Amino acid sequence: MQRISSRNARFQVWQASLTNRTKRQRAGEFLVQGVRPISVAVDNGWPVRTVITDASRPLSKWASELLQRLPDVERVAMAPELLAELGEKDDPELIAVLELPADDLDRIPVGPEFLGVVFDRPTGPGNIGSIIRSADAFGADGLIVTGHAADVYDPKAVRATTGSLFAVPAVRAPSHREVLDWVRRSSVPIVVVGTDEHGPTDVYDFDFTQPVLLLIGNETAGLSTAWREAADHLVRIPITGSASSLNAANAATAVLYEISRQRSRAAQ
Repeated sequence: MQRISSRNARFQVWQASLTNRTKRQRAGEFLVQGVRPISVAVDNGWPVRTVITDASRPLSKWASELLQRLPDVERVAMAPELLAELGEKDDPELIAVLELPADDLDRIPVGPEFLGVVFDRPTGPGNIGSIIRSADAFGADGLIVTGHAADVYDPKAVRATTGSLFAVPAVRAPSHREVLDWVRRSSVPIVVVGTDEHGPTDVYDFDFTQPVLLLIGNETAGLSTAWREAADHLVRIPITGSASSLNAANAATAVLYEISRQRSRAAQ
C-alpha cells in the first residue's frame, strides 16, 4: 500500500482534477466521496482505480467491507489534512478514484418504454446533478448533456446526484446532431418533446406513455433554436403566482413526475 504524506505529483494530479475539467479528462478519472455514492458506484460495477484512505485512523465497518469487495484495487493511505483537501470537507474517511466512462450514447438503453432526458448547454453543475437525481427517481433511462456545458463529472454535479450518477447513464454530446442521429438509428420510434414556458400544450395534456426524449433548456436562455426546431412537440408547465418560470432542475423534476404518473396509471 502506498502512503502519501506530502503534496507530491500524484496528489497534485488528484487535486487539479477537482477544479480542472481538462485535467480530469486527460487523466480519465474523477474523485468520489461519501458512503452512498461510492457504494452505488461499486454496486453498479463502475471501475475503481484507487481507494484513498485516512492514514491516521482505523477503517469503519463500511470501509472495511468495501475494500474486501475491491481486493485488486490500488489502496493509498493519505495524511488526513491532505485527504481533507481532496474531499473538500473536514473529515472524509475514504475517497474513491473512478474511471471516466466513454461518452457513448449507446450506453443509454432504448426499449419500448424509453424515457431519455436532454439538458441543453447547462451552466450549473449542481443543476446537472439534480436532474440526474430526478431522472433516477422517476425511471428515466439516461441523461444527455449537449453543447458547451458544465461538466457531468464536476465535483458539484457528482455530489448533487447523491449517487444517482452511477445508476443512470449520463453522456455528453457535442451538439443536437449526434443525438438526433442516435434517435433516428433507434429501432423504437422516439418522440422528441421540448419544454418551453410558451409551449402550446400543458404537460398533463400530452401523452407521455410513448417512448420520449425530453428536452430541458439552458437555465437562462432555454432551448437552443436547433433543439426547438428538432422537437416534435413543445409542452409547458402551468404555473401561478408571481414566478415567471421555474429553475431548470425544478422544471425537469415536475415533468418527469408527470411522465411517471401517466405511465404508472397506464400500467394499472
